[in-house]
Amino acid sequence: MKPIKIKIDAPIVHKTDCLTLFCPEEAAPGSALKEIDKKLNGALSQAYKSKRFEGKTNQTLWLDTLGNIKSKAILLIGVGPIKEIGAEKLRQAGGTSVNQIEKNKSTSISFVLPSLTGGKKNSSKLKSEDIACAIAEGALLGLYRFEEYKSKDKKTKNKNWTLEDLSLLTDAANQTVARKAAQKAQKIADAVFTTRDLIAHPGNRATPTFLAQTAKKIARSHQFSCKILGRKEMEKLGMGALLGVSQGSNEPPALIVMEYKGGPKKQAPVVIVGKGITFDTGGISLKPSANMGEMKMDMSGGAATIGAMQAVASLKLPINVVGLVPAAENMPSGTAIKPGDILTSMSGKTIEVLNTDAEGRLVLADALTFSARYKPRAVIDLATLTGACVVALGHQACALLGNDEDLIQQLIASGESSGERAWNLPLWEEHEKEVKSDIADLKNITAPNVGAGTITAAAFLKAFVGDVPWAHLDIAGVAWEQSKPYIPKGPSGFGVRLLINYLENIA
Repeated sequence: MKPIKIKIDAPIVHKTDCLTLFCPEEAAPGSALKEIDKKLNGALSQAYKSKRFEGKTNQTLWLDTLGNIKSKAILLIGVGPIKEIGAEKLRQAGGTSVNQIEKNKSTSISFVLPSLTGGKKNSSKLKSEDIACAIAEGALLGLYRFEEYKSKDKKTKNKNWTLEDLSLLTDAANQTVARKAAQKAQKIADAVFTTRDLIAHPGNRATPTFLAQTAKKIARSHQFSCKILGRKEMEKLGMGALLGVSQGSNEPPALIVMEYKGGPKKQAPVVIVGKGITFDTGGISLKPSANMGEMKMDMSGGAATIGAMQAVASLKLPINVVGLVPAAENMPSGTAIKPGDILTSMSGKTIEVLNTDAEGRLVLADALTFSARYKPRAVIDLATLTGACVVALGHQACALLGNDEDLIQQLIASGESSGERAWNLPLWEEHEKEVKSDIADLKNITAPNVGAGTITAAAFLKAFVGDVPWAHLDIAGVAWEQSKPYIPKGPSGFGVRLLINYLENIA
């Protein structure tokens, strides 16, 4: 991904394939468009008059300039009513723009950064840096493509569209702000791309060992520590739940431990725990064959944890953060755990395994117990944990549950700011009673008629957290193919931007 360029130029004389302007909803071209409209012989005014373009959210208008100005084409992107414009609308507008230029095969694009502050009609609280960062972030995220496994045909190689130049157009007074915003957007997008790539790789490539190796490479290049605990270390620690899930596979498990120290030495860290099931067959409780190939994405929480650690380090956030990824394959075999088996977790609590397809909560149990050694200020886990979450919330938000109201509200606010929304579900004592077992301390699923699958899964996890502030993000419905302009088909990389926003706020 090429760096975003910052250019100081007037739109009317700027040379590019596509000059992009972000337009609020209004009845006629605003002041920023009037000079261009005049050069284009009233083409923009006519488009507004005929209602071909009104500035509605993600509405587009593409006009060839026919040599009347230096830019070959003008692209207008609607951002909706000015009072309602926030970072997410600008992020989506950035994504919409790159989708349009790909359709039109333009190889260079320049964004005219809008000013959304200072006007009496405007209630936006966005700063100039927020505006630039949101647009750049949306554009970069929308450019993502995963083509590693496509054969390279020499005849068609040069026919594939590529964007050669992406620029932010600004004035001298805002040059530094625009450059800072572009650099931040680039680092966040790089981390999301790392996450998306890990999820997109097939299960025969992205094994627990591959995740561990990737995490170590990222740690080396971004200067934070990473150590890998293997089977022997897990046995010494008594991680019977994580080892139990992995015992049906030939692939060895790994507990990836990443430590970033950007804050004071004695500052308690935030611990992020990501489920890393690199392929989930369901084990002996075998899943249906239809769409099982998508179960390579069952490590999306682990991938987001690795991506978040990359972003934290590249942004040099002044905070201590630990990332934990319990990684394993869930396979059926003669050595796999069976329904009815009882495992002893690292905490000492025993778990009756009634369904081997409820394995994510098992590996998280040991990782959450392990997190206590850091005496963290907060623990946040991410997991593609339950299909019930998709039933409850669809693909528009992750479920959020926890034991600390302040942490929950901070994550909800960060979800709104980042566009990675979280919806709080209750976690009551009655739900915790449902995961008590008759013959062990806990059982990994509840009775069929209980319902509340997302909540009872969180209730199971809560038993391994202790008194530390804790939040659980069930990302089952949002880790793959959300309907947003900046999320191409496939993995979304959900969680990285939400976590970074949260960590920035508390740092």
